[in-house]
Amino acid sequence: KCAGKEGVGGRRKNLALLRKKLYMGERRRTEPVVESTTTAGDHSTLRRSQSDRTEYSQKLQEKMAPQTGSSTSATVLEEDKEEVSRRMMAKRVKIISELMQTEKDYINDLDLCIKEVIQPLRKKQIACFDVDGLFSNIELVHQVSAKLLSLLEEATTDVEPSMQIIGEVFLQIKGPLEDTYKIYCYRHDDAHTMLESYEKDEELKQHLRHCVQSLK
Repeated sequence: KCAGKEGVGGRRKNLALLRKKLYMGERRRTEPVVESTTTAGDHSTLRRSQSDRTEYSQKLQEKMAPQTGSSTSATVLEEDKEEVSRRMMAKRVKIISELMQTEKDYINDLDLCIKEVIQPLRKKQIACFDVDGLFSNIELVHQVSAKLLSLLEEATTDVEPSMQIIGEVFLQIKGPLEDTYKIYCYRHDDAHTMLESYEKDEELKQHLRHCVQSLK
């Protein structure tokens, strides 16, 4: 019985050794093939991949920053600069135009308010109705706004877009604008409170409604 066990154990050991030898032999046979494949295949593929990436990087850099030594690249760069400059100038012209149109519309609104609301209310001399308190220094706002528009027109009329200097206009009128709107803003809350009280009085409210209809 023990001899039988030894025989079985010996066969298992021999089988294990045989498998190990077969595995090592198979590994020795396949290793050269694997090395050859890796060297000739994977490594060359890796080199091609790196080469492609390097070439792509160079082309990208050329597009982002064309070499001045190339006449074609220099021409493309110059054309790009001109196109960007044209777009920026067109945008600037549009902004200045919108700014001036906004000022014109604002002055027109102020004209209507003064002619159709403030002046008629003053002429009526309504008791307990403080016209100047309600509208503050809006007539002075009209004057300084008209001056701003005049300066803008002077800076842009018959002047090439690239030569139109708008910043200096605002620097020139900065003081009057600040002084005028400082008063207007300071009195705004009081004027709003005054308007709410007038709207509670039916007679005064009727005068305001008549002015609004004139504006419409």
